[in-house]
Parts: sequence; structure tokens; C-alpha cells
Amino acid sequence: MRRIATLEDVARGLDALCAVDPRLEAVRRAAGEVPLRLSPPGFASLASIMVSQQVSRASANAIFGRLTGLLDPLTPQAVLAADEAVFREAGLSRPKQRGLLAAARAVADGLDLDHLCSLDAAEAIAALTAVPGIGPWTAECYLLFAAGHPDVFPARDVALQSAVGHALGIAPRPPEKMLIRLAESWAPFRGVASRLFWAYYREMKGRDATPVA
Repeated sequence: MRRIATLEDVARGLDALCAVDPRLEAVRRAAGEVPLRLSPPGFASLASIMVSQQVSRASANAIFGRLTGLLDPLTPQAVLAADEAVFREAGLSRPKQRGLLAAARAVADGLDLDHLCSLDAAEAIAALTAVPGIGPWTAECYLLFAAGHPDVFPARDVALQSAVGHALGIAPRPPEKMLIRLAESWAPFRGVASRLFWAYYREMKGRDATPVA
């Protein structure tokens, strides 16, 4: 597995994608800059993605900023020791509070988030989704942005569905199962395809929908 670790890796992946699917040439031109978006593996990165679940990028930035201001450094131990008032002040919903606490307990009990980054995607996703509050989208995004995994495409992501639908003329936007099938043709560069379509969405909508990481 060649990790996506640099902008050069992104550029090489984009070249490969356009070679296998010429439709993506126009998507690439329209998308403009396709950022790397790589964060250090670990609990803080996982927590940032959990905060991003089902909220706008702006809201996620605000909530995560308050959370890291209240718990600095943001560690599993700090989360487990925190009073519920801290989570309320940060703006975390009850389900996200429960999920963050479950993730903190799992890491404190031995879940190795760094080691997961070296595993096959399916194996890593299975380990992460065994934790209550961590679904496939969160696990996939952690592998994309903390592991730099080259071949993950979070097909449940509404922004990706909208971007692919708009770019490829699919109306209404492709649902999860259809998008999974579409993305299969972009293997083994689906991690770069994810970044490409989030960048396309940014240009299409005028706002960034890439998860906070």
C-alpha cells in the first residue's frame, strides 16, 4: 500500500485516474486545487472526524475548536475525566458525547490507532466500527486523512454523492450503493478520487464539505 503522503502523491493519483476514466479530466480542471488534507494518526484526528458527522464544515470547525480549547491536549484520558458540562459547552450532541467517550475508552483499553493505519482497509474499518459511535463513514475518513490510505471512498458522504452526480450528469445524485459501484472503476486510487470530488464540490457549491481532520 503506497500511502498518500504528499501533494506529489495526489498529483500522480489524479494523472492515473484521468488515464483510466477520461471523464475525470474535466472534473480535475473544474476542481482546481486538490489538497492533501493529512493529519497525524491518533485520538485527536479520530475525534475531529467524529465531530464532523452530519454537520456542516463550519459547524464542525467551531465545535472542534471549542472542544480542543476546553480539553488541551485532547487525549482519551482528558475526555474520560471531563465533566458533561465540558461537552455541552463545546456544543456536542448527546450521541456524539457517547461516541467520543466510547472511542476514548477503546483507545485507553488498547485500541492502537497508529497501528490501524498500517492495516488493510477492511480490517482497519472492522476494528474501528466495533466501537459504538464509530460508523463506516468515520472509519473511512480516518483512514483517508490519518493513514493516507490510497483506496478508500466514503460513498455514504452526501457531498461526494452530490459532486459525482453533478460532475457525471447523474440525477438524482447516486445513492451509496450506486456510488460504491461507480467508484470501483477508480481503484486503486479511490482515496485520491475522494479528494478530487470534495474539491469539485467546493467549487460547485462555494463551501468546503471535506471533514475536519
